[in-house]
Amino acid sequence: MKVRRRAGRGGPARISPWVHLFALPALLLYGLFVLYPVLTTLLNSFFAFRGMRRGAWIGLDNFVTLFTTAPLNGRVINAVRNNLIMFGGSLIMTFAAFVIAALLHQLTVGREFFKAAFFLPRLLSLIVVGFLWQLILSPRSGALNGLLAAFGLPTHAWLGTPNSALASVIAVGAWHSIGFSILVFLAAMQAIPANLYEAARLDGAGPVRILFSLTLPLTRSAWMILTVLAFIGAFEAFDLVYAMQGVTGAPYYGTDTLGLLFYRLAFGGEGGTAAVGLGSALALAMLLVMAAAAVGTLRLFRPAKD
Repeated sequence: MKVRRRAGRGGPARISPWVHLFALPALLLYGLFVLYPVLTTLLNSFFAFRGMRRGAWIGLDNFVTLFTTAPLNGRVINAVRNNLIMFGGSLIMTFAAFVIAALLHQLTVGREFFKAAFFLPRLLSLIVVGFLWQLILSPRSGALNGLLAAFGLPTHAWLGTPNSALASVIAVGAWHSIGFSILVFLAAMQAIPANLYEAARLDGAGPVRILFSLTLPLTRSAWMILTVLAFIGAFEAFDLVYAMQGVTGAPYYGTDTLGLLFYRLAFGGEGGTAAVGLGSALALAMLLVMAAAAVGTLRLFRPAKD
């Protein structure tokens, strides 16, 4: 690859236009594994299907069926509710990560150990995490109930009732992902000039005042990134719930999510037959909701113009 220079000594380098071909393999992979599935899903949502074979064009009928026909519309509403609750749990976890990161930021000894300890669960697959925590939360042989019984405390069927099952899934998801949020906040806090903290202390600000009046607004970018990721993660929830509660989001659809509902629609677990058109319509609706939420969050956290 030749690099040409302009006439004149010390002029800026002139790159050959052929260098853009280096991006072609990445664009091909992106088109094959991202754009093609999205466009296919968009197209399939407007067709009727017989099994896995595309039939006639039916326009918006799949969307109408999805949101107006019982009991399917009830399943959608229930799944959206669970996804929103998961998002709320993710926001609580994000705030907890912010507080932990602020505490670690003040440490001079042992910070790296705690960073590694918090991040370690993130290295595990969600399927593995879900299976292990299913064993830990087992009502009869689980380690958690065994520990509670050893101290004379009441035990509970953590995955046996809708409310506690959903709360358990959210808690396990937070345990798995809190380390990543802590590292993001720590990176943002380390970029804050130390003289700002010193000036705040000289003005008489205490730790809590510094946390909420100085650290919080100066980590706006980290909050923006983690809020978008929390929303997308909540509405994409599949692996962990599938591993802990199965494809129906047991018990009684108490942990059902849009991801699980899409799987059942597209592959025959909802009503016994595959409904690729309905599944594609649901996937497209999920994509639009997540895109709108991402844009809204970016606008919400956008710095105000002077």
